[in-house]
Amino acid sequence: MRAYSLNDVHATRKRRDSWWTVFMVDPVACRLTLLVANHTAVTPNGLTRLSLVLGMGSAVCFAFGQLVAGAALFYVSFMVDCMDGKIARLKETGTAFGLWLDYVGDRIRVVCCAIGLAFGQYVATGDVAYIMLGAGVAVLDLFRYVNAPQMKRVREVVKENRLESLANAGPVVPRQPRQPGQPRAPRSLTLRRRFGRFLVRHRVRSHLISGIEFHAAVFVVAPLIGVAALLPVSIVAGTLLLVNEVFLIYRMWLFTRAAPAVPRPENAQRVPV
Repeated sequence: MRAYSLNDVHATRKRRDSWWTVFMVDPVACRLTLLVANHTAVTPNGLTRLSLVLGMGSAVCFAFGQLVAGAALFYVSFMVDCMDGKIARLKETGTAFGLWLDYVGDRIRVVCCAIGLAFGQYVATGDVAYIMLGAGVAVLDLFRYVNAPQMKRVREVVKENRLESLANAGPVVPRQPRQPGQPRAPRSLTLRRRFGRFLVRHRVRSHLISGIEFHAAVFVVAPLIGVAALLPVSIVAGTLLLVNEVFLIYRMWLFTRAAPAVPRPENAQRVPV
């Protein structure tokens, strides 16, 4: 069996990821991945199943009002979920079925934990707001993970049509460099570029409130703070996620207006008009 190094594991990390994963999970997950890769024969699908089992344990803890235990199990479940992809890329043992299992397992874990959290707090308090909380978390999560691949699909079609248009338009005139004495970019733009470079340097995605941060806020941070934080933290996190989704949809709309996607005959069936 080949002995892998930590650098080998680091090479399997995603080029851009959520800040929660980069700063709060990967430092531990990478070292555990190294141990698993060098000392066990555990498969990526085996880790995915373990992640789902731990997620179900988290849901049960939430249902019985054990918030700290539920938060700890959810964190470990997510960390194991991050490890399965690293093992798959490290050992080149990933499969198409594994991608499906990982995706569906994530949705099951989140929905079950939302139900468990809502049920546990409703039984303890009788407050219907917790039932609405569970439903809202499940709906937002499903919307996020249904919307994302559809937006990606639209962008791919638009890019494909843009490349065809550029090919028919002839050579592109290269952009001229800034001449001496030409005004520089505004300071606000410069700061934004610096912040963007910081995110790239640390592998952090530009949209800072994604589904992963939403899950972390609802199922890890809020339960660790206490019962009083469940509703306000979840509402704030859900609102930020929804605002981020609306912003991404707006950017996609601008992208499609700049380069309209007119499907070719072979794309007409798979791209809705």
